[in-house]
Amino acid sequence: MKLTFYLLACACSLSLSSQAQVVKPDTTSNWKKKTSFGLNFNQASFSSNWKAGGVNSIGFSGLFNHKANYAKGKSKWDNEIDLQYGFVNNDGQGMRKTLDRIYFDTKYGHDLNAKWSLFSSLNFLSQFSEGYKYSKDANGLEVEDLISDVFAPAFITSAWGLEYKPVEYFNMRFSPFAPRVTIVNDPTRFVTSVGPTPYGVDPTETTRFEWLAFQLTADFNKDIATNVNLKWRYMLFANYETLEAKTIDHRLDLLMTAKVNRFFNVNLGGVLLYDFDQDSGVQLSQLFNLGFSYSIQNYEEKK
Repeated sequence: MKLTFYLLACACSLSLSSQAQVVKPDTTSNWKKKTSFGLNFNQASFSSNWKAGGVNSIGFSGLFNHKANYAKGKSKWDNEIDLQYGFVNNDGQGMRKTLDRIYFDTKYGHDLNAKWSLFSSLNFLSQFSEGYKYSKDANGLEVEDLISDVFAPAFITSAWGLEYKPVEYFNMRFSPFAPRVTIVNDPTRFVTSVGPTPYGVDPTETTRFEWLAFQLTADFNKDIATNVNLKWRYMLFANYETLEAKTIDHRLDLLMTAKVNRFFNVNLGGVLLYDFDQDSGVQLSQLFNLGFSYSIQNYEEKK
């Protein structure tokens, strides 16, 4: 299998804003809740005689994350919603996306011992708006091809299995039974730009069901140095019916956050994705920003 890197999105934003966290401990509740959001703005402009060159641009990105985790006795119920959207408007090119993500995950678990538990989970992944691939025609003029949209694709996965959590900041889920449905709204739009079966869905249908599948996920979230947090999530998905090395999906989301001081934080992250139904190569997305972040939670973080 030939792996080629395809740069989906690259955003660099700089803003002067603030970072803050509010902790309001609630020791009487079985719920741990945390809500975070961030805003980043970037802008560049040049005079008409600026000899170094450049393109006037303005950009914006925002994110929202909410976690609500319940624990009582041996029962646990974890919920997370993660929303991200960003764009840049370059002079002469118009608006282009830099971020676009809708993710929801809910999981119920029952402890077997201190490190292992049985679990069942359901998660959803899609995007907010249309996505385009930009290229040039024979005359050198830029053209855009629609390659994705809201619910095109969207993935709903139900996973059942064992969870291993040796420490607070790391866990792995092993799911020998993980059926998934892929949704592509009006797939005929993508036959030319994506392929004859867009995202693995027959263009005469809008869904594809993979009933017999295996899923493995791993999550890491820890302060690796003073004021530096590393968070990553890895997912492997394999359909038993089409099982071979090239058809196994892999996705790695990574984010490193450095708190410069009370008013600034820096984020560096990216996504590495391999999905044979989307592309025969590895897809890569990268993001860097300095800006505003705010969070509120009802518990103290464990050191």
